[in-house]
Amino acid sequence: MLGVIAGFSVIASVICVGYILGRTRTLDEHGRRALTRLAFYVATPALLFETLARADLAILTSPSLLVTAFSMLVVAAVFIAVGALRRWGVGRTTVGALCSSYVNSGNLGIPIAVYVLGDATLVAPVMLLQQLVFSPVALTVLDLSQRRPGAPRPSVPSLVTTPFRNPVVLASLAGVLVSASGWHVPPVIMEPVSLIGGMSVPAVLLAFGVSLRGSSLLIRGVDRWPVLLSVLLKTAVHPAVAWLAGRYLFGLDGDLLFVVVTAALPAAQNLHAYASQYEVGTTLARDSILLSTLLSAPAILLVSVLLGGT
Repeated sequence: MLGVIAGFSVIASVICVGYILGRTRTLDEHGRRALTRLAFYVATPALLFETLARADLAILTSPSLLVTAFSMLVVAAVFIAVGALRRWGVGRTTVGALCSSYVNSGNLGIPIAVYVLGDATLVAPVMLLQQLVFSPVALTVLDLSQRRPGAPRPSVPSLVTTPFRNPVVLASLAGVLVSASGWHVPPVIMEPVSLIGGMSVPAVLLAFGVSLRGSSLLIRGVDRWPVLLSVLLKTAVHPAVAWLAGRYLFGLDGDLLFVVVTAALPAAQNLHAYASQYEVGTTLARDSILLSTLLSAPAILLVSVLLGGT
């Protein structure tokens, strides 16, 4: 229980600082974009490289990760299907699918894993899955969806190399290669990377807080239904699918609490940075993250009580 409260308190505090900075015009829209670009091109790649370079890749074969991947794919597919039927556009549908399935496994997942599940390493497979599979695919789709009307179709080599032109994907792959090779990066190299990576979460949260200036929980306009759908999927459907799949499809027992709590985590704040970078679905990402974060606290508490968390 303490992990849930502590995790949400830390995030809320930094977001509030960002909101105050935006409200007082200390940071305006240009400042928010600068923070977003700093996080996307420098700080987040550094953080991901450090995290993945030190990760044990054997955890990618754990049964609980299969349940996590399955539940993420199901809720993302539901949003994509609805988005295609409603013609919400490739970019907005991609952002909405991410907000429905991509969990805040870092700054919320780690403290909750420690206090609710008793082991911080349990969240590492989810981080790897999202950074090695979901992020490259989604960012590639966003890259390709930004092609100007009338521009020539991208060639096959261009399609293949698109993920490798993205700093987030490149850093993740570099970290995996280092981990797989067994090489220990010298401290003289890793310490500056760690220092820069430490800016990632604060920069993303501050930029998110700045973006909340003038926003309202009363969702209006074209993003109303995409936001409501993504929040419903993230807060209720995702944990339910994870429980059903873990209990009846994969036969999990001891890891069942882990996969359901993981699925109940809110949408990650860095999704707003991705949307802002590609200038698509920014309101959808902002409102989905805000509402799913507010609703996930009671959801995680309920899951912890029903499945035996302490």
